[in-house]
Amino acid sequence: MKPAIIGLIGTLALAGCNTTTYSGPGLEPIPGSITYNGQPRTKLTKSPPGSSFPHDFIDQYGRQVEETYIIQPDRSLIIAHRQYKPIRFFGD
Repeated sequence: MKPAIIGLIGTLALAGCNTTTYSGPGLEPIPGSITYNGQPRTKLTKSPPGSSFPHDFIDQYGRQVEETYIIQPDRSLIIAHRQYKPIRFFGD
């Protein structure tokens, strides 16, 4: 009986780890962001809501930017994270 209860508790704990919700407003888009001119016309139908994906680009100042997007239940995208990577000269 004890192993069954421990297994049930473990299963419930792991089930809670699979869902990702992001209720924040996200970051404001900058030139180069996927959502800079509004939401994309094509919807991401194969990716489940709550999943995330990265997008790398060069901003208007020549800096390399990495953004992480999260797919919302209505298939819209929000920017959850933005990181500016350092500029490297001469292959450093």
